[in-house]
Amino acid sequence: MDMHTIDTFIQLWDRYFGGAELPIAFYYTNEEKHAQLVEPGSVSRCVIGALTGVREGNSLCFGADSIGCPGGKRYLGFAEGIMSGFEYFLSYGIPGRLEGERYCKSPELVKEIMKNTPTFRAPARYIVFKRWDKLEEQDSPEVVIFYATPDVLSGLFTLARFDEVDRNAVSAPFGSGCSTIVQYPYLEKDSEHPKAIIGMFDPSARPFVPSDVITLSVPFGKFVRMIDNMEESFLITNTWSRIKKRIDSA
Repeated sequence: MDMHTIDTFIQLWDRYFGGAELPIAFYYTNEEKHAQLVEPGSVSRCVIGALTGVREGNSLCFGADSIGCPGGKRYLGFAEGIMSGFEYFLSYGIPGRLEGERYCKSPELVKEIMKNTPTFRAPARYIVFKRWDKLEEQDSPEVVIFYATPDVLSGLFTLARFDEVDRNAVSAPFGSGCSTIVQYPYLEKDSEHPKAIIGMFDPSARPFVPSDVITLSVPFGKFVRMIDNMEESFLITNTWSRIKKRIDSA
């Protein structure tokens, strides 16, 4: 990781987003040494809950055994299977056997959705999460994740599509909280025009983030372009200065 990029972003982030929370980043590796390895049962069963510590500056390394939630294993790339009866779990359940989350109208609808739901296998044994200011030269971030309030999200959304023709250059796909910050943006990283992903709409994940926060996750190559564009974008206008004052006073 280029330390100049780390420092440049921190300076620009402070200039244009004031006291807003720094993003976190993740990458895959076969080495444990990059961060504290999460022991089974030592953190929240939900990956989103476990990442609260990363947002506070505590870097973490997850292997397949670190993750207690079957969905978390799947969406971080450590398992490809899916629970039996998932179509009922995501819809109205099975009376007396399985409580449904009721996120989809019917099991049949879930089956149709799952036909086009992407999967991927983790390219290495571990996934490492670090806050941006904790990154070191040995790190190679693949996705950057912002936890953003509405005003900050407005700026990130506009910056993410600043150099794109496609008005859908920022996408909000249906999925679990962890799929929207890991799986979806990771699969975008090799696209010709990678999309930023807005997420954390999953009601099951919402208790693990502040009530006024939504995520925006960006493949690293696109994120570098966002940094390069900051000083010629709307961020230098009076329009944004007014919004930044609200961010600073929040």
